[in-house]
Amino acid sequence: MRTIFHLDLDAFFVEVERILDPSLRGKPVIVGGDPKYGRGVVAACSYEARAFGLHSAMPIRTAYKLCPHGIYIHGSHGEYSRFSKAVKRILEQYAPVVEQASIDEFYMDFTGCRNIYGSLFAFASFLQKEIRQKLSLPCSIGIGSNKTIAKIGSDCMKPCGITYIIPEMGKEFLAPMPVETIPGVGKVMLKDLNSKGIFKIGDITKLPQDYFATAYGKYGIDLYRKACGKGSEYLTVQWEQKSISHERTFADVTSKEFLKEKLFYLTGKVCHELREMDWQVATVSIKLRYSDFKTLTRAKTIKPTDDDEEIFEVAWDMMTKAYTRRIAVRLIGVRLTNFSNCSEQEELFEWTEIKRRRMLKVVNRIRYKYGYDSILIGELKRTGEIDKHPNYFQA
Repeated sequence: MRTIFHLDLDAFFVEVERILDPSLRGKPVIVGGDPKYGRGVVAACSYEARAFGLHSAMPIRTAYKLCPHGIYIHGSHGEYSRFSKAVKRILEQYAPVVEQASIDEFYMDFTGCRNIYGSLFAFASFLQKEIRQKLSLPCSIGIGSNKTIAKIGSDCMKPCGITYIIPEMGKEFLAPMPVETIPGVGKVMLKDLNSKGIFKIGDITKLPQDYFATAYGKYGIDLYRKACGKGSEYLTVQWEQKSISHERTFADVTSKEFLKEKLFYLTGKVCHELREMDWQVATVSIKLRYSDFKTLTRAKTIKPTDDDEEIFEVAWDMMTKAYTRRIAVRLIGVRLTNFSNCSEQEELFEWTEIKRRRMLKVVNRIRYKYGYDSILIGELKRTGEIDKHPNYFQA
């Protein structure tokens, strides 16, 4: 039987901000977009802000209406990365295997370590105190026989909680919980499950697995297994990133200028990540979904680059050629694949390319410290919206 820990740093961005500025303690703090411009979403919020109904991914405009007296900050993104790495270093001192799932989530495999550390619950408490004493960060820990159970467990007693799920009791533990507790159940899936009379996780296990396999294919089988308390028992500690992608769903639109603005923004996001990896890309793909859910994808191979402008021109050309129906668009996305290392290409760059790459790296450093929206690049100006942003510049 495996022993998996899931450690989740509670309100991580907010707690880092409070370390940097202790005057924020006890106050409703919201990290994310600027409500003055109504752009962006809530990246994180303190428990004081959550009392007003705020939550992660909420539009910043909505958050401001619910909590106008809150303290809204862009965030110190470089500091978040620094503290995250410090947490991982502490965990690696004790866990044989550590998998970092995100900047504030970690899985640990302590299988066979009971004779070393004794009580799992007591050792989880020790880890909490170690991170609190050394980094002043609170965390919650879930302990289970697989990653799914451990992750759900860490959410049960927030903040600063510890939940240990007895291996044989996983199914019973999950049964009374809302079905959206299962990782991967989003708004669309939740609505569909509710329409079938499925509201609790236990409602899933009352039906045969074949029902979900027929309704949802492989995803349905995975959903049923998770509802039964099953999940991945082994951690992934090394993996090769095959692609970088961003997409955006919105209310049905027909304006090509609107689509162009959103595609440029998404292209900037993927290019930002590309440069963080010090990679170039040779294949650009776009995704277009109409309001009737018909979905098209297009791809093109180009000379390796990490330049927003070049990649956007290719993506927009494919998007305009793909958008041929007189029907509203529901989703667009851009995806990069086929990577190469920039250092392997440097001797091929012209001087103008070198200067532009240096400029884009400076942009990355600014965004790393102050957030992506702290500086925006120029093509969007022609839409008439982005030029109002105080951090806009023409590249």
